[in-house]
Amino acid sequence: MGISTPGGLVIAVDGPSGSGKSSASRGAAVALGLRYLDTGATYRALTWWLISRGVDLEDRASIAGNAATPPIEVSTDPNDPWTRVEGHDVSAQIREREISTRVSAVASVPEVRAHLIHLQQAIIAAALPGIVAEGRDIGTVVAPAAAVKVFLTAASTARAARHAGDQGTSLTQTEADQDRRDRLDAAQSAMAHDAVLIDSTDMTLAEVIDQITGLARERTLRGSTVADSTFASTGRKLND
Repeated sequence: MGISTPGGLVIAVDGPSGSGKSSASRGAAVALGLRYLDTGATYRALTWWLISRGVDLEDRASIAGNAATPPIEVSTDPNDPWTRVEGHDVSAQIREREISTRVSAVASVPEVRAHLIHLQQAIIAAALPGIVAEGRDIGTVVAPAAAVKVFLTAASTARAARHAGDQGTSLTQTEADQDRRDRLDAAQSAMAHDAVLIDSTDMTLAEVIDQITGLARERTLRGSTVADSTFASTGRKLND
């Protein structure tokens, strides 16, 4: 299996919240010398903008009508990820609990998905020498031709433990929020038939990154632009 787009190698990492997608994807991108895309940040950014403008998130028609209004930018530098809306950095704001608990309502609107998937695909196509893209439907919808596909998961309690306290919530509340989001995102959370399943429950970040980079090296043609560097992060906490 070779290079998947004109831009270069594409690695698709899917999985639920708390599975470790973000930290593992960033680490793999650094190790392989690739770009990095957090597709969830685009949905969070639009959700933040809609709330800041007083749009009723129960009104799907209003969400749809505003889906393409704000310009959204995301960094593809794995060492310096940021998200901007209308030129303003909202990297911290989009990680707040209010956004986390409401983003699913926005992401489920077809017009939102169509607009943001187009944006994500444009970023992926332009990425040189390639990109690690993570989210919930990367391998099935956003980049179905990705050379490497991973579905990263973990036990529910382990996933909640990784996020408990991040937004001032208890483990119980975190797990309840997580379970609710899993239900709401189920339609966008299918595992691609050709993805490799990785259960990170008892794994360190370094071990997950090693599995992803190993797959990349196994599944791409010799002479590709994958760097032979390593990511020194043994024992680091997995985050999504």
